[in-house]
Amino acid sequence: MTVIRSPLPAKATTISLAASKRQPRRFQAERILRISRVVSDLARAEAFYRDALGFFAIGRGPVDTMALAALDAPDTAEEVVMQSGAQCISLVSFAAAGLPYPSNSRSDDLWFQHMAIVVGDMDAAFTHLSSCEGWSPISENGPQLLPPSNGGVRAFKFRDPDGHPLELIWFPHGQARGVWHAIDTGALFLGIDHSGLSVASTQRSLRFYRGLGLRVSDRSLNHGAAQTRLDGLAGTRVRVTGLRPASDIGPGLELLGYRPPGRPAGMTSANDVLTDWITLAVSPSPDNLPCAVRDPDGHRLILVDHGEDVTGLPA
Repeated sequence: MTVIRSPLPAKATTISLAASKRQPRRFQAERILRISRVVSDLARAEAFYRDALGFFAIGRGPVDTMALAALDAPDTAEEVVMQSGAQCISLVSFAAAGLPYPSNSRSDDLWFQHMAIVVGDMDAAFTHLSSCEGWSPISENGPQLLPPSNGGVRAFKFRDPDGHPLELIWFPHGQARGVWHAIDTGALFLGIDHSGLSVASTQRSLRFYRGLGLRVSDRSLNHGAAQTRLDGLAGTRVRVTGLRPASDIGPGLELLGYRPPGRPAGMTSANDVLTDWITLAVSPSPDNLPCAVRDPDGHRLILVDHGEDVTGLPA
């Protein structure tokens, strides 16, 4: 296994929501503000997300020092904040480079965390992506049509130049949130629907995320030939559990419970390239803002106060 090296950051476990036998402190997850992704070359990553996926930059500069302190990050970092539709991501480059993304990664590995980008026309979006360089496929034989029992969506999984997983997804009418069917801009790329996290135990992860106030929005058990081709795994069987915060604005989460589960992440550093983190606005306000937590499989979140200026908070 090609991961990871450093001790678990102490500040990333400031709040215990799952491991303690005591009643966990409860929060109401109001909104996912941003998904942040560590990259090795900021200019290359920005160009890829702009040219291949239609994102546009809305800000750039140093990452907020309070966020870095919460993550127990080893050094300073620069970020480019980019937008697709109404959703934002942050591409982060640390001055002190961490480990590269593991080259032999699979969809069921527990460090897997993708962003699902909604498209208005899958064929046109895939053709556009195919005209760009720097990515590599996860899915076999192009976009896959899942059966009606799994929503009848079309999807394609791939990796960005650093190896981070991404997904293009198209929803038929009547599926997913209405916001995706209300957009009539003619754009290929409409926005980010969710971040999908591979988990070892759906029930264990549900206890953690319910402790943060997220609610279950949908469930499915995905298997069959199309799912196998989508994930690039033999005999794929995955329990998908959708989670939403209180607000309908912004992306949600999906817990991806593969059976059997893949390899654990081990000990990771915030500046390792495989790192993503999710900025989650919660109420009531945590004692120390912002504060970082890690879910049972090591996926990172930063909790920030929900308030009037919430959209300006750092990732």
